[in-house]
Amino acid sequence: MNHAIDWTNTPAAIWRGESRGFKIARRLDPVRLDELLFIDRQKSLLLSNTRRFLAGAPSNHALLWGQRGCGKSTLIKAVFNELKESGLRLIEVDRGALADLPLIADAIEATPFRFIVFCDDLSFENDERGYKGLKRILEGSIELPPENLRIYATSNRRHLVSESLSDNDGAIVAGTQGELHYADVVEEKLSLSDRFGLTLSFYSDTEEHYLALIERHFAGYTGDLDALRLEAKRFAQQKASRSGRTAKQFIGWFEATPKG
Repeated sequence: MNHAIDWTNTPAAIWRGESRGFKIARRLDPVRLDELLFIDRQKSLLLSNTRRFLAGAPSNHALLWGQRGCGKSTLIKAVFNELKESGLRLIEVDRGALADLPLIADAIEATPFRFIVFCDDLSFENDERGYKGLKRILEGSIELPPENLRIYATSNRRHLVSESLSDNDGAIVAGTQGELHYADVVEEKLSLSDRFGLTLSFYSDTEEHYLALIERHFAGYTGDLDALRLEAKRFAQQKASRSGRTAKQFIGWFEATPKG
């Protein structure tokens, strides 16, 4: 475990909260942008934002939210792979270690590199308060947020923090237009996702898109394509999903299944 990293020769690392140090990521996912289909708008916006960040131009923290398996975390990794040779670095941080973000910011502040801090599957339950540390990095405290750090997070929730009916205790309707004034706890929770200047949504693929992902992988397949499609549809039905993740899982299953 390293507390000081040679970022010149280390493109990515994982922050371990229990030891307050970095673990060098040695086996990186090699996914490339051209492998990701049917999310062209999301690819363009995230890549453009990251290029602006690398150039020192105005850029945003990014929240990628939507249904599971639709390519949110894969897109972040693909953008990183596209730009790591230009000085982009990646630090993965688990939700439980978000309180360490100020320590991470201090550790990288003096380096010449620019860092994406990647938090996958970000969400907070009602009784969690770790999101307050994240808010401090997103907008700063008495010290401005670090210039060489951006948060890229994925989540299944648009507003990141679960809400309960009790959160609305104290909400009132006021004025002749019947305006709803939310309780402070609701406002605080909604404000967390608002701190991400770039918000990208992801949705489950259609059957046409799902099959296209599979057929692209099997472009040179000499077997029965109709039977392949039928097996792919059955697999998706069993998983109750036609996402890119399901397509990848089907490919692995099909290639490992004895034929004949």
